[in-house]
Amino acid sequence: MSSAPVELPLFPLSQVVLFPRVRAPLHIFEPRYRQLMQAALAGARTIGMATVLPEQQEQMAGDPPLYEVGCAGFIEAWERLADGRYNLVLHGTQRFRVLREPPRPGERLYRVAEVELLADEPARAQDDGEIAAGRERVLALLRQLLERSASPGDTSRLAALDHESFANTLCQILGLPAEEKQGLLEAPGARARLDALEGLLHFHLVKQRMPAGSGSEVLH
Repeated sequence: MSSAPVELPLFPLSQVVLFPRVRAPLHIFEPRYRQLMQAALAGARTIGMATVLPEQQEQMAGDPPLYEVGCAGFIEAWERLADGRYNLVLHGTQRFRVLREPPRPGERLYRVAEVELLADEPARAQDDGEIAAGRERVLALLRQLLERSASPGDTSRLAALDHESFANTLCQILGLPAEEKQGLLEAPGARARLDALEGLLHFHLVKQRMPAGSGSEVLH
C-alpha cells in the first residue's frame, strides 16, 4: 500500500543507502545541505535519503538523476559545528518513491520531491518458520565470509534482532555496492529482503573464493 503524496527534502548520496529502522551517522558540509538541515530542524526533522544512479555520479555537484525508491530518515541527534557544518544521526523510518520534483525557488539550494510513502509487507505469522530458516542461512553465509576476512567480526548481536531489524541492519552495514543495496531497499519486505540478501552473500562468497584480485568487497 502507498500513502498520499508528501514533500520531502532530498539528500542524494552516491554510496549510502538508508534502510528503515537503522541508524546512520552523517556529516553535512556543503552549503545546500547546511540549508537543508536548518529547514529540517525547524520543521519535522525528516529528510529523504536517495541514491544517485551509478552512471551519474560525476554529476554530484549538480542535480544528478536518482533511483526512484529511497528512505526517509528522522534526525535523531545532531551537532552544529562552529563553521556551520553538522554531525548527525539519522534514523531510517519508511521507504518512499519519488513522484516528481517541483520547480525550485531561487532561494532554496537543495532539492525537494513529492513522494509516496511505501509500507513494507508485514511478516505473516505462518511465514515465521521460513523467515527464521532464511535468517540462519544468511548468518551461515556471513560467518563463512567473515572466516575468510582479514577482519573477522561478531555476529552474535544480530541474532537477537527481530526479522525486519535483522534484515535491514545487515543490508545497511555490509559493504555491498550501492546498486546492490538499492535492490535490497526496493524489496517489499523483510522476507523478500532476506531472500535477496542470501543470494548476494552466496555470490560474494563464491567470488571471494576466486583467485587473488577478484575477491568480494562485501566485508570491507
